[in-house]
Amino acid sequence: MSGGVPPRTRATRFVPRGPRPEAVPVLVARAGALVGLLDVAAGVFPRFRHSRMHTIAEVLPGALGPFAAALSLSSGVLLLLLAHGLRRRKRRAWRAAVVLLPAGAVAQFMYRHSVIGALISLALLAPLLIHRDQFAALPDPRSRWRALANFVLMGAGSLVLGLVIVSVHPHRMVGDPSLADRLTHVLFGLFGFEGPVAYQGTTSWTVAFSLGALGLLTAITTIYLAFRPEHPAARLTAQDETQLRALLDKHGGRDSLGHFALRRDKAVVFSPSGKAAVTYRVVSGVMLASGDPIGDVEAWPGAIERFMDEATSHSWTPAVMGCSETGGEVWTRETGLDALELGDEAVVDVADFSLAGRAMRNVRQMVKRIERAGYETRVRRVRDLGEAELERIREASDAWRGTDTERGFSMALGRVGDPADGDCLIATAHQAGDGTGPYGDLKAVLHFVPWGRDGVSLDLMRRDRSADPGMNELLIVAALQAAPKLGITRVSLNFAMFRSALARGEKIGAGPVLRAWRGLLVFLSRWFQIESLYKFNAKFQPRWEPRFVVYRASADLPRIGFAAMQAEGFVDVALPLPRFLRRRRTTPRPCAHVPQEHDVRAA
Repeated sequence: MSGGVPPRTRATRFVPRGPRPEAVPVLVARAGALVGLLDVAAGVFPRFRHSRMHTIAEVLPGALGPFAAALSLSSGVLLLLLAHGLRRRKRRAWRAAVVLLPAGAVAQFMYRHSVIGALISLALLAPLLIHRDQFAALPDPRSRWRALANFVLMGAGSLVLGLVIVSVHPHRMVGDPSLADRLTHVLFGLFGFEGPVAYQGTTSWTVAFSLGALGLLTAITTIYLAFRPEHPAARLTAQDETQLRALLDKHGGRDSLGHFALRRDKAVVFSPSGKAAVTYRVVSGVMLASGDPIGDVEAWPGAIERFMDEATSHSWTPAVMGCSETGGEVWTRETGLDALELGDEAVVDVADFSLAGRAMRNVRQMVKRIERAGYETRVRRVRDLGEAELERIREASDAWRGTDTERGFSMALGRVGDPADGDCLIATAHQAGDGTGPYGDLKAVLHFVPWGRDGVSLDLMRRDRSADPGMNELLIVAALQAAPKLGITRVSLNFAMFRSALARGEKIGAGPVLRAWRGLLVFLSRWFQIESLYKFNAKFQPRWEPRFVVYRASADLPRIGFAAMQAEGFVDVALPLPRFLRRRRTTPRPCAHVPQEHDVRAA
């Protein structure tokens, strides 16, 4: 069974129809968020605290007195913070809610003698206890940066909410303090000190208690995130990499993206037999796999089952980016997920490639022009290059990247010149007589990873911005022409997203919907290389292999798309260190594929 979809070797695991098992956590989370909003409103707005609506709907104290207002505000903020974790069935969020709700009920009854408020609090607690088995998800991978992010976000939110608290008592405020005075009062109040704004009666105590509660919440949540047990993101271990390389040696010719599974910022799950594996990375709660499973196609269902079990245990959203048609059939059959065509991969068969003919006229003329300008090319295996030349290539590709962000995930290896990657291919362009630059006569670099024993797959393209246009075309042609001597029969180029829509939309007879869709893609090409990448690939007359995204529900697609853009490096929501604090690298740097003109595997 080397070619088709594997037969069913066990009962197919379809997602059950009808209500989803996570329906209860979603409802509980929404109820908690609603109650949290009501309690925040009760703690901030004095009229709401005395309204009939709050008397009926409140879950935690917040009707009379400074202490009640502060307690209502703090408990409301905590419920809002816990709502997302409850929705994702996180066990720690469930534990916190189970402790918070009865404590609120006791405080409600002891401080205000409110039976209704205590009963409502216990009513929300009841489904948490009854359905406790549905709140078993493990923590997400995380780092200490979450504590800093919490401090910044909670601090900013406390400032805004504190400014509202200070300003909602205009009739009890002494004088007319300026905005600067109010901000100063908020800052002092967050740290427990009295500020410059004065109020009549007990309002000053209510404001002071509320601001102090916000400051205390910010401090407590930040300290908790800084000192809680850390669950770092999984990384590919040396043993994992050894097992994956063994699988690729036997089955690496099936998928052109197989070698990219060796990125060391991915994690891996193996089938029970160890004959197949799925690599992934978790980004914003999405468990992203890329390409087809690695290994024996008959063992794929076992690896896929392990992948889905891992996603379920952590309450991650499962998704697969860029799998083949065979891979998509297996994923959808074994899991009940859906698949959507994402684009096409350009694959050139070396035996059929030629610069002759009208279709190749533009490429042929560009290559000849660059060669006349004094450029020459070299195509070699990584193991045939010396360490000094490899280091120069690494430094040049780093410098030519043009951004601090390393881009690439599903179709990028993330490193160049590693001793373990001796079968990788490097094509370089050199300008004769020009050795004055920081990298000598080196002007452009292409890096390919192995695709089985007789193929290579494009990883990255980098070029000196001062070099003549057409460096990428020159090196692709050079690699295709050198391929027969290196035993290479097929070369995978870039991935063209929505290629079929662009191709059909520009033909005569295309309908209005297809033309509108193509127009939107052309518009988006101003920021993402969609149309230009398709046209660049089409120059080499490739055959197009469709690639798919596998997902659970249509509602998950925006979240999956955002997570994929984060993984690929197009969206960066992290807080980077300043340049002068970054550690200087002395080992080979990762060099993920970054777009320069048309140089991207996945736009």
